[in-house]
Amino acid sequence: MLAMMEAGGVALLVSLLATPLLIELLKRRSISQHIREDGPSTHVAKAGTPTMGGVALVGAVIFGYFMGHIGPQVKFARTGQLVIIAVFMFAAIGFADDWIGVRHRRSLGLRKRGKLAAQVVAGVVFSELAVHWAHTSTALSFTRALNPGWHLGEAGWVVLATFVLVATSNALNLTDGLDGLAAGASTFCFAVLAIMGYWIFRHYAIYHILPASALDLALTSVALAGASLGFLWWNAAPARIIMGDTGALALGAGLASLCLLLNLDLLLPILGGLFVIETLSVMAQVVSFRVFGRRVLRMAPIHHHCELLGWPETTVIVRFWMLGGLFAALGLGIFYGEFLVMTKAVA
Repeated sequence: MLAMMEAGGVALLVSLLATPLLIELLKRRSISQHIREDGPSTHVAKAGTPTMGGVALVGAVIFGYFMGHIGPQVKFARTGQLVIIAVFMFAAIGFADDWIGVRHRRSLGLRKRGKLAAQVVAGVVFSELAVHWAHTSTALSFTRALNPGWHLGEAGWVVLATFVLVATSNALNLTDGLDGLAAGASTFCFAVLAIMGYWIFRHYAIYHILPASALDLALTSVALAGASLGFLWWNAAPARIIMGDTGALALGAGLASLCLLLNLDLLLPILGGLFVIETLSVMAQVVSFRVFGRRVLRMAPIHHHCELLGWPETTVIVRFWMLGGLFAALGLGIFYGEFLVMTKAVA
């Protein structure tokens, strides 16, 4: 528990203190956000806001994770290290995307195919390391490896894990369209995953995850939550800095990799229900326009639709935070409820 507090506290402080330094550096170098021409008109005022703030966020996660192992007798586990690797790989992809966008003074960076290909490669690297290095279960799971326990084999699990990583990182990136929306919603998810990881550590015999692995994943979750919360201080509306793809893809990869390594594959869509809604809104908009020639929303993702309905940006953010928190709480409730069912069955 002390190690988790140390990891989260250090990540929070580093994110809180390093972000304003990054803001000044980015301002001096004129590295700022370019606003989509087809976006809401109210977002024009955000042009010039420093971007690539995810650099500070990811740095805080990594520093907090390693500091969590100093002092307390908590050993490094391959699972926790693998989450950090996933976060770093997807942050690098996001950084390249942000940097190209800044250099060419446009809101879009990498080409879609190139960006997707890089994400798939990173997902495959993570998946293969998870199977052969971290020795994670290749069974399809809901709240534990034995539920439902369908063995996918290496090939099947690699395909699933790669899809989950790519989909989750892009879903969180789509959510990052309003000041503080992605950072706040992510904090709920990581906080809940920290509780689940620690619970699995305490009841490892039931969940069939090594105690050291479960504890290290819980510690990583706390570091991600702390870094997200510290960044939110500067990212909350009106944002003084934008996380960009560097932060959004990294947080999405962190969320996906934690769920995969904690055997919470099928619980992820519930924990991250807000991100699922955001993604489905974009898919519905694209399909409706291409098939029927009409839009189902005034603008996608759905948070922009709410803005165009007349909701103030802060209202959209707070209401979506509430929705994200409710989804995270629902996931935690399902996780604990399934634990009670298991213990009664054993008794």
